[in-house]
Amino acid sequence: MSLATSIWSPISGGITEPLGFQAAGIRAGLKSSGKRDLAIVLAPEGSVCAGSFTQSLIRAACVDLCIDRLNLTSGKIRAVLINSGQANACTGDLALIDSLSATNSLAQNLGLKPEEILLCSTGVIGEPIPMKNLLSGIQPLINELSRNGGQSAAEAILTTDLVEKQIAFQADLGGRCVRLGGMAKGSGMIHPQMATMLGYISCDAGVSFNTWKGIINRVVQRSFNAITVDGDTSTNDSVIAFASGDYLDIDYLDDLEIGLTLVAQYLAKAIARDGEGANCLIEVTVQGASTEQEAIIIGRTICSSSLVKTAIHGCDPNWGRILAAAGRAGVYFNPQDVNLWIGTFQLLQNGEPVNFDRIAVTAYMEERMKGRYLHDDIIQIILTIGNGNGKGIAWGCDLSDQYIRINSDYTT
Repeated sequence: MSLATSIWSPISGGITEPLGFQAAGIRAGLKSSGKRDLAIVLAPEGSVCAGSFTQSLIRAACVDLCIDRLNLTSGKIRAVLINSGQANACTGDLALIDSLSATNSLAQNLGLKPEEILLCSTGVIGEPIPMKNLLSGIQPLINELSRNGGQSAAEAILTTDLVEKQIAFQADLGGRCVRLGGMAKGSGMIHPQMATMLGYISCDAGVSFNTWKGIINRVVQRSFNAITVDGDTSTNDSVIAFASGDYLDIDYLDDLEIGLTLVAQYLAKAIARDGEGANCLIEVTVQGASTEQEAIIIGRTICSSSLVKTAIHGCDPNWGRILAAAGRAGVYFNPQDVNLWIGTFQLLQNGEPVNFDRIAVTAYMEERMKGRYLHDDIIQIILTIGNGNGKGIAWGCDLSDQYIRINSDYTT
């Protein structure tokens, strides 16, 4: 799948850019900060929905509710309600009771069936949702629903994030303009296995439920499951994707998947770039593996290594740490086949070190450490491990003392 020659073009907007989608975000009093903390995405009638969720055994009740309702309805979901501030996880029976109460209230106010509503929560684990505030916010939230509500929704789902994350693309598929939109949140506890991370995607082209599920599963593997900030998987990781509208000709499904991958990878990289205390985005490209998935596994192992991340933060081209991380990824390769670059500088050839300009490599890294949120903030690591056809990319960020500060007093 080639993204480089994509027919998709970025456009302004986010989750509501595809036709028929509405969203809203309000201040419901769930956060002590007084910021927006309750959001909704409403899909057009006839939409299908697929999801990907945390693989952790310790997970929020809303995750199980989402999985059950997607299976029960074969993806016939109309809306997702999102609260931030409380994960609503590990609170006993109250977690499910509150989840049902929230979705029942929204369904009643929208004139929908409860099973057509999903719920996502994000925030502190062990904290129940202030339900009086949430329920009081349902009608005001519905009142704010609009085609222009994507921005406020993207703001309302944030926790420790420094910036909102949203994107939209469009392309001509068989003489038809198709639009894709997305929004996400995440900054810490990021190592999805489908941190605290939530992602939402919209599409105004119809696709059958089973086909849509397969596409979204593959897209998630190449994006949200290819990032890491700190190696911690959340109790609430969720990706929810809607497809709506007239059915797309099957000849254009590959093009649609490319567009969805572009949306998801943009959001995934935005999460890694916004990692708590981070200064740069690390992009690891692995080539020559047996499969794409094996390449991604190696790449994400490198990105998640604390020793690699601290070396990046210190602008130290310590290639031994990169190689050591690759070697423990659980994917077989011959060490004598390894070639390694940082940026355009080759550090290893056929498994052996080569002479390189350490000062120049350090300067390359230092320059990109200054460019957070800019296009020049990416430190690229390229690794070839053989002659296989498998190629994969993973993303992460450096590890700074600010990450420790942020997380050492998170609940205090």
